[in-house]
Amino acid sequence: MSNTPAAPVCFTPIGVVRGGRAETTKDGWGPNRSRIELTDPRLGADSLLGLDAVSHIEVVFLFHVDADEPVETGARHPRNRSDWPRVGIFAQRGRMRPNRIGVSVCRVLAVDGAALAVEGLDAVDGTPVLDIKPVWRGTLPRGELREPAWASELMANYW
Repeated sequence: MSNTPAAPVCFTPIGVVRGGRAETTKDGWGPNRSRIELTDPRLGADSLLGLDAVSHIEVVFLFHVDADEPVETGARHPRNRSDWPRVGIFAQRGRMRPNRIGVSVCRVLAVDGAALAVEGLDAVDGTPVLDIKPVWRGTLPRGELREPAWASELMANYW
């Protein structure tokens, strides 16, 4: 295995989040309603055909707000709470990730041409969208989920 860094990978956003929250906040994302508008000229309404048959989608996006915030590569206390353990950046879902990629599952409210109305997307107005995938039962985790107690406490008011 080589220690040579991988070549850069470039993504072109396929769309953008419109509406919903204008600022990032820690909690209360459940009722957030917004639209995902396709902006990539290669994509049109046909790209969203069939999404009205699914209840939820998984959205891959770029954490673009506070892009100059230092990247976390090690361990820290989530939300800077010293009563929670220090854990590595890959053991949490913070935005200061090395590649600033976010993933969120949200409810599909409507498909409108080349746009989706969604609820519960934890991304703000103007967020670049990298990909959209349907959520199917077959893609959900198999077996019992395990998570630390602090993660349950962190998520208690998130939605």
